[in-house]
Amino acid sequence: MTGPGRVILAATPLGNPADASPRLASAMETADVIAAEDTRRLRRLARDLGATPRGRVLSLHDSIEGRRATQLIADVRAGSDVLVVTDAGMPGVSDPGYRIVRAAIDAGIPVTVLPGPSAVLAALVVSGLPVDRFCFEGFLPRRPGERRRRLEELAREPRTMVFFEAPHRLSAALADMAVAFGGSRPAALCRELTKTYEEIRRGSLEELCAGAEGVRGEITLVVGGAPAVADAGTPAEWARHVAFRVAAGEDRRSAISGVAEDHGVPRRAVYDAVVRSKHADGDRPRERK
Repeated sequence: MTGPGRVILAATPLGNPADASPRLASAMETADVIAAEDTRRLRRLARDLGATPRGRVLSLHDSIEGRRATQLIADVRAGSDVLVVTDAGMPGVSDPGYRIVRAAIDAGIPVTVLPGPSAVLAALVVSGLPVDRFCFEGFLPRRPGERRRRLEELAREPRTMVFFEAPHRLSAALADMAVAFGGSRPAALCRELTKTYEEIRRGSLEELCAGAEGVRGEITLVVGGAPAVADAGTPAEWARHVAFRVAAGEDRRSAISGVAEDHGVPRRAVYDAVVRSKHADGDRPRERK
């Protein structure tokens, strides 16, 4: 009786076919089944690598991954080796792949990986930001309100953060980051990594936001973590510091952003503290003269 096969996760080039490993070309030729995010891109990559897939080629996009996982696990149980690839980078990282891995593990089926290109790591190492500790946040929510709330939650994250973003949402995302994290937070905008028009822009969030309009291509953002602060202070202190800045001639919006950055807290928290302080002052009884 034929024993079970295995699931093979394979990283594919981000844009330059020369980045593919010989193991990837070999796996394309020997796999019994290839599950690809885009079958046309798979065949184009195979041609570039001089490989001829001999197994069945199936589509594997997000909307059908759950259903496809059941079929692929059955193929592996029957003795087939299943190769999982996405359009670029590592399967499962903001791309299909996780459900198949989870189903295979739950079924006691071997899972292995052919390492290779990853937009997350490529952007991280060229960003010039600390790489000893980092977190990957994927795509931010599309709706503005949800995106801002998520960024506020990340405002005190001390690790370097990596995001994917669509070109048409880039300007809004950077503007929201500048508000939530502070405009001076260091960041890097990595565009079209490994491709002909690769571009790395480094600077503060405010600087990157100013030049984000019209940027096109595959985009990965790397943002520095929150600086360590010994004492974040109290809401009452934040409100007093904002009042001092305003009294010195600074507009309130800038004052709130500055205090938030100085204390390492979300801008929204400082704003709320200022509002509460004003209400408290307004409720105090006035002295009779």
